[in-house]
Amino acid sequence: MTGVQTCALPIYEAGHFIAAKSVGMKATQFFFGFGPKIWSTQRGETEYGIKWIPLGGYVRIIGMNPLEDVAPEDMGRTYREKKFWEKSIVVLAGVGTNFLLAFLMFYGILLINGVPGERIPTVAVVVADSPAAAAGLVEGDTITAINGEPVSDWTDATDALVATGPGPAEIVVDRDGETVVVDVVLAENENVPGAGFLGVSPVVPQKDVGLIEGIGFAGQLVWRGITDTFSALFNMIRPSSMAQYFGVFLGDTDVPDEIRPVSPIGIVSIGAQVENVAFFISILASINVILATINLLPFFPLDGGHFAVALYEKITGRQADIRRLAPIAIAVVGLFVFLGFVAIILDITNPINL
Repeated sequence: MTGVQTCALPIYEAGHFIAAKSVGMKATQFFFGFGPKIWSTQRGETEYGIKWIPLGGYVRIIGMNPLEDVAPEDMGRTYREKKFWEKSIVVLAGVGTNFLLAFLMFYGILLINGVPGERIPTVAVVVADSPAAAAGLVEGDTITAINGEPVSDWTDATDALVATGPGPAEIVVDRDGETVVVDVVLAENENVPGAGFLGVSPVVPQKDVGLIEGIGFAGQLVWRGITDTFSALFNMIRPSSMAQYFGVFLGDTDVPDEIRPVSPIGIVSIGAQVENVAFFISILASINVILATINLLPFFPLDGGHFAVALYEKITGRQADIRRLAPIAIAVVGLFVFLGFVAIILDITNPINL
C-alpha cells in the first residue's frame, strides 16, 4: 500500500488489493519488492511487477496519500473519499489475510498430525555424552523403576530423578520384553538444581484432533505466535541488540538466534533444509503471524497506523495532518529497512543451519 511498504509476503498485499477492489478503490500498482523495476505488466488499470530488493511488497491505492494530487476521472474511487468501514476493511485486510492463512495452516497440520499426547517413559533420544549414554541406555528402552521407585509415566520418572539427585542410581528398564538393570551415575540437572540428570528424552505419542477441537488448538497457536512476536520485538529493539546489529556491518555476524532478523533469503534457506512438510508449513504459518502482528502495531505507516488515523478522523470528524506523523513514519520505515539489510547480510554470510 502507498506509505505501507512493509516486509510482507505477496499474499499479504493481495489482501489489500482485493479489499480495495471490492469497495471500489482504484489500485494502480501491485509490486513485490522495492527499488528498481525488474519486470512489470499492465492489466487493466493496474501494473503488476517485481523489483530488485526482496524486502516485501506494496499496493498503490489512489488517494491514500493525502498530499497526492488526484486526477478528476479518479474522484469517487480514492481512499480518502471512502467511509470509515471501507477504509478499515482495506487497511486491515492484509493482517486479516495473514492471520487467516496462518490459522488454516495450523488447523490443517493439527488435523493431519494431531497434538502431542502424554509423555511415556520410553526412551526416544539418548543425549550424546550423557549419563544415560555412558550407562548403555538405548532408544526403545522403557523405564520401569528408578532407585526402587516404580515408574508408570514420565512424571514418575522426573519425580524420581528429582528425589534421587546427582550420583549413583539404579535404572530398571524393559528392553524388548526383557528386564535389564542399569547402573548409572546421574549428573546434576542445570535447570533444576539438586535434581538428577539422566540425559534421555521420552516418546511423545500424537493424539488425534477432531474438527471442532482443532479450531481451539489452531487459535491457541496463532495467539502464542502473537505474544512471541511482541516478546521478540522487545528484545530486538533493546540498545544491546541494536549495538549487535550495527556490528554486523563491521563484520561481526555472531548474532544470537533469539534476536536475529530473517530475510526472504533466510526463509528460502531454512525451507531447503526442512524435510518434514508439516514443519515447513508451520514455519510459514508462524511467518504469517509475525507479519500480521507487526503490521497491526498503531504506528504510521504500518496498517495499524493507518487504521488509527482513520479511527481518529471518524471520532473527531477532522482530517488528520499526516505531515505531523512524518517523523514517526521515517523512524518506522528506517528501522525496518535497517533490520532488513542486517537480515540479508546475516543470511548470506552466516546462513541458519537447522
